[in-house]
Amino acid sequence: MVVALTIVTFLISFGLIATERVHRVTAALGGVAVMVLLGAVDAHSAFFSEKTGIDWNVIFLLLGMMITVSVLKHTGVFDYLAIWAAQRSRGKSFRLMVILVLLTAVVSAFLDSVTVMLLIAPVTLAVCQRLRLPVVPFLIAEVLAANIGGTATLIGDPPNIMIGSRAGLTFTDFLFNLAPITVGLLVVFIGLCRVLFREAFLDAEEHMTEIMQLNGNESIRDHRLLRRCLVVVCAVVLAFVLHGPIGIDPAFVGLLGAGLMVLVSRTTAPEFLQEVDWSTLVFFMGLFVMVGGLVNVGVIDTLGRAAIGLVGDDYLVAATGLLVGSAVIGGMIDTIPFVATTIPIVEELVATVPDPEASQALWWSLALGADLGGNTTAIGASANVVAIGWAARNGYTISFWQFTQYGLVVTAVTIALSTLYVWLRYFAF
Repeated sequence: MVVALTIVTFLISFGLIATERVHRVTAALGGVAVMVLLGAVDAHSAFFSEKTGIDWNVIFLLLGMMITVSVLKHTGVFDYLAIWAAQRSRGKSFRLMVILVLLTAVVSAFLDSVTVMLLIAPVTLAVCQRLRLPVVPFLIAEVLAANIGGTATLIGDPPNIMIGSRAGLTFTDFLFNLAPITVGLLVVFIGLCRVLFREAFLDAEEHMTEIMQLNGNESIRDHRLLRRCLVVVCAVVLAFVLHGPIGIDPAFVGLLGAGLMVLVSRTTAPEFLQEVDWSTLVFFMGLFVMVGGLVNVGVIDTLGRAAIGLVGDDYLVAATGLLVGSAVIGGMIDTIPFVATTIPIVEELVATVPDPEASQALWWSLALGADLGGNTTAIGASANVVAIGWAARNGYTISFWQFTQYGLVVTAVTIALSTLYVWLRYFAF
């Protein structure tokens, strides 16, 4: 009876999160409360268990990166990048889209895609208004690029952080295995942009005089602070790359980086905490505890054994199923709860794989499917929802189907190429 009620509780919470009938934090915490009453969750399993509790590595890494972005924002560096992009485009609208797409993708590899969109969207609005270009196509292209770019690294997207923490994969592991395909997908995506957004490429050269008169350096509010922050950012990125050999968890790297940012900037607590998305952190905590409840009552173990029996020893089928299945399901619901639920199942499956290369391929398939599948629909990833909400608040409507008609094409192409990549790299030879 407890097992059945726990499953029903999780499905109801999951449905509320997916449909956004109530706030996702309310849905997650409500699910936790019911599971506690059912006895599926207790204090020890929620807060102290590595398998069934809150993944504090994920929570503190996200917290550290949010603080880092908050301090960086005060320097004006993001405004500088906007002016730089507009001036480099020389009024060529397709060139501007390529610059903004690449900028978004590269930054998304090192910052959470939601944070990136909150920083890039105002920049895009300002540039497009000055050049008299339609804003919506540029915003959609940037969201799609953010989800692709975030695939490349451990810290680029929340699903990667969750997978890396549970599977023991390092920043270097992600960079070595996922960065090559991500670069290839970005090249293909830029080609798709030329076709998908062709109606947005208007002649804007006549408006370039106004843009060229802007001085990007004037947007930097504190040059000395920026130099200090960039040194810290470089040190943090280097520490992420080397965290495996030097034995420091990514969460500590993120927190140490945030601490150094606060020290060099001398910002006050209200200033450096203002960009921290506390609701997202609480949502993650609730989600981890709910999935832990499923583990405690044996649901995840049963699903894992069923998956093992279904694929047998054909690990290519397992990898392909994870990749495509993650993209399909992740496109219909937010990828974060999906990945949190799927990770324990993949752990069960990986434990049966004798070949280390093939076992890691299962993790990479999950990451690729979840990250790229987020592009499928308007609710497939948190960055999508944030960007659409931001556009609406600024007078630009992006409907569910307007976004999805582009996202479906991009997801289909990138998932097909990723499936080929996984086969060639891990199973063909």
